[in-house]
Amino acid sequence: MRIAILGAGKMGIWFAKFCKKKGDDIILVDRKAEKLVKPRDELQIETTTDFQTAVQNADNILICTSINSFEEIVKKIAPNTHKGQTIMDICSIKEHPVNIMHQYIKEATVLGTHPIFGPGSNGIAHKTYVLTPTNIQEENCAERYKQWLEKEGANVTIMTPQKHDEFMSIILGLPHFIGLVACETLLAQQNFEESKKLAGTTYRMLFTFAEATAQETPDLYASIQTKLSGLSKVEELFIQNAQSWLDLMKNKNTNEIISRVERLQAKLAKNDKDYNKSYETMYKMLQSTEE
Repeated sequence: MRIAILGAGKMGIWFAKFCKKKGDDIILVDRKAEKLVKPRDELQIETTTDFQTAVQNADNILICTSINSFEEIVKKIAPNTHKGQTIMDICSIKEHPVNIMHQYIKEATVLGTHPIFGPGSNGIAHKTYVLTPTNIQEENCAERYKQWLEKEGANVTIMTPQKHDEFMSIILGLPHFIGLVACETLLAQQNFEESKKLAGTTYRMLFTFAEATAQETPDLYASIQTKLSGLSKVEELFIQNAQSWLDLMKNKNTNEIISRVERLQAKLAKNDKDYNKSYETMYKMLQSTEE
């Protein structure tokens, strides 16, 4: 099977490696020729800057470009796609790219996918994969792909693009928002670097999260924050809750602080039978990093 992988970023190269190991014939495509030199030499695969020819001769197409350039690439390749091909994307949001593929691609089958792991992953076993079909043809394609992924050991979920983005608002959007705000807040403290030397588990967990968040790709954050429908409502609720907690602190309302924490603990224990176990496990892992 010949697969055209569009985009020689970290995930594009990861999929090129993965698919080659599975015996597929790979052509890696990117607008910048210099980005293709290393993967071409290391993986011994075909590379090109010619998107149209690459997709025309491919059985399947995997779009691994950024969300910002996604529409431009889809519009460019659309005239050279044809019936019998499957075209998938790996964007972290789904409604926006799926709509774009439907707008421009008329003959080939498109399928929105979200591999929820990064380029450091060793294979897809035990990793989560989300597929977002929107019609019967795409559902059939998703079911076949699901069966293949599960044979490879992946955990596969099928849902609509809209439902996916609702989940990503709290799974990706809110954590990114909190991490960026926390990082900016910590860096505003003159003694930030010195404070890290005195860090216990809780503070170490905070600044590790904040620093890790701020090191990620800026355009990915910008796309997630601006293109996930419903995310602003989640973040507004966070701000409201933060203000409510701040009011309690300012008013030194000790009893209500205690009561509110106890209510949260009760809700967590009720909703997750393994809450205490998972919490203790997480703490042990964090403590081990300090030793």
